[in-house]
Amino acid sequence: FFFSDAVVYARKMKGNNQLPNAHFKKDWQGNAGPCRVRTWLNQAGRKKSRRNARATKAAKTFPRPVAGALRPVVQSQTQRYNFKKRLGRGFTLDELKAAGVSKKMAPTIGICVDHRRRNRCEESLALNSQRLKDYMAKLVLFPRKNSKPKHGDSPAADLAAATQHKGAAVMPIE
Repeated sequence: FFFSDAVVYARKMKGNNQLPNAHFKKDWQGNAGPCRVRTWLNQAGRKKSRRNARATKAAKTFPRPVAGALRPVVQSQTQRYNFKKRLGRGFTLDELKAAGVSKKMAPTIGICVDHRRRNRCEESLALNSQRLKDYMAKLVLFPRKNSKPKHGDSPAADLAAATQHKGAAVMPIE
């Protein structure tokens, strides 16, 4: 069985040195078809495009919060993470009832609802229902028609002073 000189040389190397395995596959000039080197020259342009897209989305969804709907505070699972609290998928029906919000009305005013979630302790029920009450106190509800405001809509002075929430989350966890 015949070995080439390079293979024999690699096997005979002494000491704790790196094996000669240089990668000569990069083709910067594009001699063998298109350039095969992945460049990142469009990083600044993409950053600008993402920023403009965020600004456009915020303007389009005004006066709703940029972060989306309100989410409950839940306990993380498993022994590794159970000391942490995080934002969950949606409020339970019991939490909505305790806060005085109907389950049909909640999604229309920016509150996530998860009908599968259960309250397994009174503390989480109290915490999230208080979270909902705080949200409802701060909420500025715009009428569907400015000429015909309905019961529950905010007064005109509040509408004029309304600003858009630009944070990463609506009412983040303390």
